[in-house]
Amino acid sequence: MRRLSTALLFCLLLSLAGRVPARAAGQTGPTVFAAASLTNALQDIAAAWAKQGHPTPLLSFASSSILARQIAEGAPVNIYASADEKWMNYLAQHGMIVPGTRRDLLRNDLVLIVPANHPTRVKIGPGFDLAPLLGPNGRLAVGDPAHVPAGIYARQALQHLGLWANVEPHLARAEDVRAALLLVERGEAPAGIVYGTDAAVSRRVMIAGIFPPDSHPPITYPFAIVKGGDTAQARAFFAFLQGPQARALFARRGFPAD
Repeated sequence: MRRLSTALLFCLLLSLAGRVPARAAGQTGPTVFAAASLTNALQDIAAAWAKQGHPTPLLSFASSSILARQIAEGAPVNIYASADEKWMNYLAQHGMIVPGTRRDLLRNDLVLIVPANHPTRVKIGPGFDLAPLLGPNGRLAVGDPAHVPAGIYARQALQHLGLWANVEPHLARAEDVRAALLLVERGEAPAGIVYGTDAAVSRRVMIAGIFPPDSHPPITYPFAIVKGGDTAQARAFFAFLQGPQARALFARRGFPAD
């Protein structure tokens, strides 16, 4: 029995050994922590980079706040891309960003979305009322305004329009902007506030209205190299992110260049 168990264990290890090198080989490029709203664009760009013969970057997406805190706690990262200035400032204040590498590369819009099977168009401005969209028990899906950039922008826009006090009790607070998008896609929320680029990647939602630019601070995406992750590969990929091919891929996903 012991010999049989040993043989089975050896075969299992041999089988796994054949899989690990291929996976590791695809993850030897720089590690990038990026805002959830950058998911599709950065996946496109990483694929284009790998197609040129470079090691594939390892991409990790979540709320900018969660990623910034992980970096501050020592997570091994080469490049950080935030959906707002606040969390990049947070890392800069903690001495976690390589001086001189910070770049504001992208902009975005803030939009109101509804399920595509319940099409609605509204004009967001003075006198706008969300109540008809939400109904008596519906909730507004947003990234958690306590820390998620998209939720913070949403709160600022709703405050500017005088709607925050009435809407706040009816929020469905999501862990990031893509989670808010998912709630509307599934019909679990009759409306949500996300970035324009998030709405563009889903056929199950539609943009009901665009928040006026003056209702919230400009939505910018700062990128930087993380201290401790300043390698030649990181520098090369960081330069690629600012180049014409990456710019075109960002634009294809709806990001206007900053």
